[in-house]
Amino acid sequence: MELREEWEKLEEQIEATNRELAHSAKKDNRCQRLLTLPGIGPLTATALTAAIGNGTAFRKSRDLAAWLGLVPRQHSTGGKARLLGISKRGNPYRRRLFIHGGRAVLARVKREDHAFGSWLDRLEGRSPRNVAVVAMANKLARIAWSVLTSGRPYCATVA
Repeated sequence: MELREEWEKLEEQIEATNRELAHSAKKDNRCQRLLTLPGIGPLTATALTAAIGNGTAFRKSRDLAAWLGLVPRQHSTGGKARLLGISKRGNPYRRRLFIHGGRAVLARVKREDHAFGSWLDRLEGRSPRNVAVVAMANKLARIAWSVLTSGRPYCATVA
């Protein structure tokens, strides 16, 4: 009984924290724009804006993706570039949030409603599932940079 009561208290604390995060995300204009992206919720939006603000610290979207550790490592010699697995540099917590967001997009988004739907179909046809998840997380990070720096919300368009 004691363990059950403790578990219920923890559940209540988690719910209260989630409500608080959602409330703070609704108040921040940058978070509101990030929430328009599929796969990005209040937790990811607040974590990203707390870390990078409006995104102008990064010159281009690839820099943000590299900072999160979502781009391939490179080994180049003799003018020939060889791409390896993702670099996994940066904060593992934020990278994990984007990876989970990418996994959610692969599982839940109606692909005919998004410009990246056909890209996802082709990617899943030629790559393992986890590679597609990381690629989607990379794309989400790049779109998030664009949304933060442009000041406009994400608009899903059919390709």
